[in-house]
Amino acid sequence: MTCPPRILVLPPRLTASARTLRATALRRGLRIVEATASAVPEGLGSPGWAGWPEGAKWPEGAGPAGGPGDAQETRDTRGAGSTESTGCTGSDGHAVHLHAGPSFADVVAPALGIALLEAPADWLARLPRALTQRNVRATTIGEAYRLRRPAFVKSPNDKSIPALVYADGSRLPGPDAVDPATVVLVSDVMTFSVEYRLHLLDGAVHAAGQYAEAGRLRLGPPDGDALACGRDVLAAAGKTLPSAIVVDVGRDDEGRWAVIEANAAWASGCYSADPGRALETVLRAAGPATALSPHDRAFVR
Repeated sequence: MTCPPRILVLPPRLTASARTLRATALRRGLRIVEATASAVPEGLGSPGWAGWPEGAKWPEGAGPAGGPGDAQETRDTRGAGSTESTGCTGSDGHAVHLHAGPSFADVVAPALGIALLEAPADWLARLPRALTQRNVRATTIGEAYRLRRPAFVKSPNDKSIPALVYADGSRLPGPDAVDPATVVLVSDVMTFSVEYRLHLLDGAVHAAGQYAEAGRLRLGPPDGDALACGRDVLAAAGKTLPSAIVVDVGRDDEGRWAVIEANAAWASGCYSADPGRALETVLRAAGPATALSPHDRAFVR
């Protein structure tokens, strides 16, 4: 069976990192589709789906209500294990993947049958202190309003709450702007002298690179100690992560290594990491829902 080329859906405005992954995907034979989120309810034939293959259908089980996904069928003739090795979803289907920010992804992914993998909201808070080197707790922003000390506060899996050091809870976005039940991560303030991004795939550090030094963007190769930190994270908490994820780690001025945060690979820049290996992590992190492993089903956004 000859599989159609895989498709990588991108938003209309690309970061430098996204352009790098786009070029890498093209070299690997993937078809690139750049779409506006508003194009989804209009269907595949709308102008917003620049690059969508002529005659291609919505993936099985996908499509907006009342749209092509409800009216058309996609045959599934996969052999055992063929999805992982080829990305093929059927004799006339395309395996569709995505690389984009959460706002775009939340609209487009369900319509295209894409499963978005991410870490649990409280993953960082549940790590051993030896891996975080600081107190981290998951709570609601309503509870965080009670803070009377400086703390680093952020959203677990998106940017809805700016990731900042807040002097106290009164400086957080108010209940007029954010639902008080919104989950946030509250941690002790820790300053990192150097920071690295690790692309984790199938229980291993698949790609890595430096992205910051002294709080400023500075790209560089992976550090051996950063890779070792990633292996420690996988040994202690690998089973609590999806098969494809990004974890940022850093070293403070005292030489302590710590996990900074986990990020969805499909929404993360590759910085200085090998773009081909970073792309492989992205494709697994945002691919056909029909190809999900039993393990990854628990980590769908």
